[in-house]
Amino acid sequence: MSSERGTGSSAHKHAADSLSAAHRQVLAAFVEHLRFERALSAHTVRAYEHDIAGLLEHAARMNRDDVSGIDIGVLRSWLAKLTTMGKARTTIARRAASARVFTAYCTRRGWMASDSGLRLATPKAHRTLPSVLSQDQAAELLDSAGQALLDDAGEAAVDDPVEVARRLRDDAMLEMLYATGIRVGELVGLNLGDVDESRRVVRVLGKGNKQRTVPLGVPAVRALERWVRRGRIVLITEASGAALFVGLRGGRIDQREVRRLVHSKIRKLRSAPDLGPHGLRHTAATHLLEGGADLRTVQEILGHATLATTQVYTHVSVERLRAIYDRAHPRA
Repeated sequence: MSSERGTGSSAHKHAADSLSAAHRQVLAAFVEHLRFERALSAHTVRAYEHDIAGLLEHAARMNRDDVSGIDIGVLRSWLAKLTTMGKARTTIARRAASARVFTAYCTRRGWMASDSGLRLATPKAHRTLPSVLSQDQAAELLDSAGQALLDDAGEAAVDDPVEVARRLRDDAMLEMLYATGIRVGELVGLNLGDVDESRRVVRVLGKGNKQRTVPLGVPAVRALERWVRRGRIVLITEASGAALFVGLRGGRIDQREVRRLVHSKIRKLRSAPDLGPHGLRHTAATHLLEGGADLRTVQEILGHATLATTQVYTHVSVERLRAIYDRAHPRA
């Protein structure tokens, strides 16, 4: 078995330990389907695996030892049990969605006579509006990222070439995240050939191995040029390959390192919420809409499969508009 397969299964092996052999076999087949046929991320696959292991455990407690016995009664009983355990509505909604994907898969495989998940209704989850930076905070974040690195003549103001390279890389990553709204996994997966500086676009491989082209602003292109021409050459090793962003040991940079960077930089901003890379994605989308971009364009830039996912950002903008109105209008 390849290391890729082993990673997803071992991370949540405990989720299937108490299942019968028949249920473990079904769960393993479902996980393989998600990973290789639907090409979902490892994180998403683990979430599905954990959810469906819980469903199968509940079915076994109801003496439904064969997957064909998982009917609408079992599904509703499972969700009701989660409710009595105090699970949040968002958690219950997510697990209901996982169950629907699972029952649809089992029906296609002929393991269920009919798709019981089609009859499963769940209360609509409350959607929490994502926190975002203001435009002034975003400008402060990016303007401060490269300060004191280069002097007025463009020469390095820091003696240590590794430190110069690290700062140039961090500056470029922050600019990229805000300029494009790409996911942190998409950022670390970028290769040198994915950036077209002349056209100011970057080719991104997103969820489900879907490729899209995202525009870049001039500051992001300049930050990338400085990193590639003056920073990356200091850090690269044989392990670097074509990776656009590399760590201090030369390998492709890790998502955790990017998250640490974003959190540490944003904490230094006055009155800013504690955000990670996904917060910069929310921020980019919100600022695009505030600047007049239409919803379809933002959907394409973010790589959302459906427009409904993108629409949350219109709620963010309206919420901020309402907050400003409440503060400013004398009869609000």
